[in-house]
Amino acid sequence: MKLINFLAACCLLLLASCNQDPHTYAMIETTYGDIKVKLYETTPKHRDNFIKLANENFYDSLLFHRIIDGFMIQGGDPKSRDAKPGQNLGSGGPGYLLDAEIGSPHIRGTLAAARTGGPSNPDKKSSGSQFYITVGKVQTDAALDGIEKQKGITYNPTQRQLYTTVGGAPFLDMDYTVFGEVVEGMEVVDKIAKAPKQFGDRPTDDIKMAVRIL
Repeated sequence: MKLINFLAACCLLLLASCNQDPHTYAMIETTYGDIKVKLYETTPKHRDNFIKLANENFYDSLLFHRIIDGFMIQGGDPKSRDAKPGQNLGSGGPGYLLDAEIGSPHIRGTLAAARTGGPSNPDKKSSGSQFYITVGKVQTDAALDGIEKQKGITYNPTQRQLYTTVGGAPFLDMDYTVFGEVVEGMEVVDKIAKAPKQFGDRPTDDIKMAVRIL
């Protein structure tokens, strides 16, 4: 009987280890509520950097400084801490860039790294700290066909189904690194995206954040 109980206990431990979620989760606490995100294992440089900055309290009191309803909300600029009203934001960072880990599409709710565009950044390196959460819009198959032709990519059936039902921003695909996704609190993201804003897409009233690793 003792042997049977021992073997049963071993089986339970084995099943628990097999079912263990390998992903790291973070909570983005905001003035409007909390947003829980899952960080992808397929983008280890971005995952580890986000964890590092969060554990250093880098994001505490930074702002979501750029919001566009139907597109995305962006934050993580250290210059936004204690920024004056009307101050132009979006150029700050921790002093380094991250190598691109491009692959995942911009389905609604994805967490991605901002970056400088244009010929000055041919390797599409990411900002060391600035990120955005995709709000996006529902896409048509025709629109996806056009993006596939333009960018030389092919969406699988699951990606097409998500883009045409949930939505996203496929025109960003293969140009920016997606390194996570919202698992709880997308209604908070939508609320932030719809907040009143001023010139430069900065919210009229500051929307502060803090990031905690769970």
